[in-house]
Amino acid sequence: MRTILCCGLLCAAAAAAETSPKLPADIDAKSLSRLPWPTRADLDANGLRVFEEMNGKDATTPRTAPGAAVLYAPAVGEPFELLNQAARKISVGPRYFELSALIGARAFDQQYEWSGHELAARRAGVEQTVIDAIKFHQALEGLPEKDATLIRFGRALFEQHKVDSALYAKVVEQFGKQGLIEVAITMGDYAMAGIVLTAVDQQLPPDRKPLLPPK
Repeated sequence: MRTILCCGLLCAAAAAAETSPKLPADIDAKSLSRLPWPTRADLDANGLRVFEEMNGKDATTPRTAPGAAVLYAPAVGEPFELLNQAARKISVGPRYFELSALIGARAFDQQYEWSGHELAARRAGVEQTVIDAIKFHQALEGLPEKDATLIRFGRALFEQHKVDSALYAKVVEQFGKQGLIEVAITMGDYAMAGIVLTAVDQQLPPDRKPLLPPK
């Protein structure tokens, strides 16, 4: 039985390898990016401290792709991680954190960030119609007013690079002044992660389905 099972697993793995898209030549096979995972031996004392704070004292590999990349520059990687952790606790709650993350990820067509946060948004109760409005750049009529306001705000920031007075007032009405700053920073945080992941050409793990449409 064990031999049959092992043969089955090997055959399945071989079939998956044959059907998996070929990675670009400069992509590391383990990290699935242009940057190999940094090891403990690669890091100085400060880098090792940051590594352990981000991943745990017993960790041997980074938890996330952005977390792996920024370890090459721990002086900026540490505040990058702290900002992301703070953003997850914003006062507007998980629904609008996840929507803000999706808006930032979509601004850079970042498949790695999007594929994780679309699933997280669903778990936070975001309807697929709202997710699809961001994913496919759809019209916002018929969406909940607060969701539509947040998406308009994100589009103004990333596409027009300007927020007019009427939209600013609407965002403050819906989210408050604190909330406005929180969602803007969260969008910026995920846009920044998108820039880093795009720079290192981060690929998706084999078990993660690409959820953004192809460019």
